[in-house]
Amino acid sequence: MGDEKVERDQRAERIAEFIEPLRIEPGTRVRLAKDFDPGYKAGISKKKDGVELLRTGVELLADYQRRLAAQDTYGVLLCLQALDAAGKDGTIRHVMSGVNPQGVRVSSFKVPSDEELGHDFLWRYTRELPRRGEIGIFNRSHYEEVLVVRVHPENLLRQKLPDAARGPDVWERRYREINDWERHLSDNGFRIVKLFLNLSKEEQRSRFLKRIDVPERNWKFSSADIRERAHWDDYQRAFSQMLSETSTPWAPWYVVPADRKWFARVCAAAVLAHTLIDIDPRYPHVGAAARRELAEAERELKAEKKKHR
Repeated sequence: MGDEKVERDQRAERIAEFIEPLRIEPGTRVRLAKDFDPGYKAGISKKKDGVELLRTGVELLADYQRRLAAQDTYGVLLCLQALDAAGKDGTIRHVMSGVNPQGVRVSSFKVPSDEELGHDFLWRYTRELPRRGEIGIFNRSHYEEVLVVRVHPENLLRQKLPDAARGPDVWERRYREINDWERHLSDNGFRIVKLFLNLSKEEQRSRFLKRIDVPERNWKFSSADIRERAHWDDYQRAFSQMLSETSTPWAPWYVVPADRKWFARVCAAAVLAHTLIDIDPRYPHVGAAARRELAEAERELKAEKKKHR
């Protein structure tokens, strides 16, 4: 048991060291283009080494997810934010490939419906939160409300806000409200993992061209992607301020280099594993009375087998 604990502690320390350069220290002023390299790969020179690391991470997640579900005390919310073609869907598919799908729920958020616009801006996200024992994934998240809505302020008009709520302080107020909401969730046993997949403009261009050139990928391309690309600089500023204002001790942001899909997936698995290791969920303890019931059930089942011989 002692050796197992030492190994677990060493593994946790290695993962913590690996993801530390990705973490945004609360209170840091982020300049995305200058502070983070989308091509960073932590000294891993070969893709096959990264694939092996991902396989190990997936196995680790599967183990901890079973414990999380059995303990039924904590929940985990994974928020993925990125520009188009950064690899959100692939990250979810690969990182969560080994877990029990019954314990994972993925929610994607499109243009809000009339019903959703009739409520406060966090309402539709609150409805999709994971239960205790679950891992919930937001493929895009409540941060759209300070990203897309900020880059396209006409969307703010559609949210039926009173005039006073659309003043110049609206973004600072939303940052505060998001931080308070996440603090509330954290205080109640829901851990929040926030990943920004940081893609370079050139790599996005390359991936868009592949979607156009390869017939099997045509369905993934939309002319809207090109229109959004025209707002690249606006999004970079919005992302930088979002990361600066909403990386908190209870819900820090991690900026994941996304120019290499395999490395982005390794990083995502590592951050999620770090969170689960920190929770350290345990299988429920079986008391003496329950053990007696198990022993009695075992005797009955064995006797049943003998009777049918």
